[in-house]
Amino acid sequence: MFSAASLIWGMIFGTIGSAFFIYGKKRSALIPLLSGAILFFIPYFISNIVMLIIVGIIFLVLPFLWQN
Repeated sequence: MFSAASLIWGMIFGTIGSAFFIYGKKRSALIPLLSGAILFFIPYFISNIVMLIIVGIIFLVLPFLWQN
């Protein structure tokens, strides 16, 4: 079900997602908050490694491109 690559990428995106979530909560910024929450949970729903990386990178870059 889960491969080693899926677990490693999930851990990376989860760590960065938790940092975005905490930042968004402290600053009351909606985009980093939602992006962080999505980065927590995408490894549970996306099993294809390539799609996981693509979606993860999109949500990593989103708070930097769309600033309030």
